[in-house]
Amino acid sequence: MRGYIQIYTGDGKGKTTAALGLILRAAGAGLRVSLIQFLKEGDYSEIKALRQLVPLVHVRQFGSGRFVRGRPTDEDRALADQGLEAAREDLTSGRYDVVILDEINVAGALGLVATEAVLDLLRQRLPQVEVILTGRRAVTAWCQAADLVTEMKAVKHYFQNGVKARVGIEK
Repeated sequence: MRGYIQIYTGDGKGKTTAALGLILRAAGAGLRVSLIQFLKEGDYSEIKALRQLVPLVHVRQFGSGRFVRGRPTDEDRALADQGLEAAREDLTSGRYDVVILDEINVAGALGLVATEAVLDLLRQRLPQVEVILTGRRAVTAWCQAADLVTEMKAVKHYFQNGVKARVGIEK
């Protein structure tokens, strides 16, 4: 089976949720999945649920647990570098059928990961590995390298009325 490069981007809700749906589908088919989260750290509801899918699903987080505001810190850069190294291993080892790089688009937009470094990862991946990049503000060069790009568009969102993220729905 040939693997493709997919990107889920845009300002609308649902990018990570779409990737989580793909994890569920892949695990149900017996595929081995790696979820690498950039900029995230924490025991979110989806992480708790994914732990039930071990050994088919492997989750690692490379974030500080706080939003990057202003200039990224040295810690943010070091965590992103660790995430890229984990991605390289997972894309080339043959251990995984699907590798999801959650929020890597944001990491690229913030300058935490270099455009060319990610393109290099995509070129190095084993041809049968499906790879999904999620997050707002996807790098144009990554979109050009992708086989599928989906843009989530915000039309209306209750966050605009002050509704906070709810456990089990948004977190």
